[in-house]
Amino acid sequence: MGAAEDEDLAGWVRLMQTPGVGALTARQLLSAFGLPQQIFASAPAALRRVAGEAIAAALLAPPDAQTRDLIARTIDWAAQPGQACLRLGDAGYPHSLLDIGDPPPLLYALGDARLLQSPRRLAVVGARNPTAQGERDAAAFAQAFSAAGVTIVSGFALGIDAAAHRGALAAPAPGRGSTIAVLGTGCDRIYPARHRDLAHAVAEGGLLLSEFSLGTPPARGNFPRRNRLISGLASGVLVVEAATHSGSLITARLAAEQGREVFAIPGSIHNPLSHGCHRLIREGAKLVESVADVLEEFDWPLATTAAPRDAAAAQEGEAGPPPDCDVLRALGYDIRDFDELAARTGWPADRLNARLLDLELEGCVARLPGGRFQRIARA
Repeated sequence: MGAAEDEDLAGWVRLMQTPGVGALTARQLLSAFGLPQQIFASAPAALRRVAGEAIAAALLAPPDAQTRDLIARTIDWAAQPGQACLRLGDAGYPHSLLDIGDPPPLLYALGDARLLQSPRRLAVVGARNPTAQGERDAAAFAQAFSAAGVTIVSGFALGIDAAAHRGALAAPAPGRGSTIAVLGTGCDRIYPARHRDLAHAVAEGGLLLSEFSLGTPPARGNFPRRNRLISGLASGVLVVEAATHSGSLITARLAAEQGREVFAIPGSIHNPLSHGCHRLIREGAKLVESVADVLEEFDWPLATTAAPRDAAAAQEGEAGPPPDCDVLRALGYDIRDFDELAARTGWPADRLNARLLDLELEGCVARLPGGRFQRIARA
């Protein structure tokens, strides 16, 4: 970047680090005075009229050492290939965020920022501790959407989010829609730490995006705040699994408020992680059983390659369970405990335990907390 560009970015960082200045106040100041450098050069009386006495004084004070250090680090960071700071009003700033009511004045992007201009974007969100089937569905749906040229947006959390990012990256190129991971930390902080490899994969094949300054650590309030960006970046939100008090429902509510479509995959009435999806469906979310259910809603084309089976077909499996597998038939597609399976099969406990272990190793059954079991759709 040139000197003028560095100076401009320094002004944006300084503005957002000014005590008392949040996104709303920053937008008010930008609307009243223009670019950040013009704000800092404005008369005290004019600043007080817009932002009040305390904020005006903070704007007029020189930046402290911590802010100066952050400005220098940000300029160095943004000068690296594949790294950028997008200001409100920049040509590369995502247009879809301009109508959410609370767009961040400054975004940090690591990876392919062109994905922010993709014409087809869908958020896929869900539980942090999903069932094995939920995680598998999230990855399969995301891969199929990505193969159809849809960019998958999610929040980089454990569980469904991570499965959606991985699924999107697994779609074949060219034509892959890839994925945008919206972070609740600075772009230089990986959280959760176990996602370090996933972060590298997203940065290479997709985009890491954050409104938080470099070095921002994970904090409880950051994650609900980033949810408005997940929904705001997308045309719709698909909830795969969610409990009734899930953060995913916050994202779905924000999507509805922003005029986005809300979709939900139903599940067993016995699975607590299906209850949030069922609630959304009762409230008007569109029930999703297949990738086509979403693509047709937006009139997006199907992938030219063979599309994955829909959810109902996936549950049945291409060949279905082995004909002699009484345990899978007894399990069905509900979550059941050991005693219920023993009663349904009539098998003694040792034989049933052994068969369940075999089915776990074969990837046909997942063992859940509380001694419960769930059948997994066969790939």
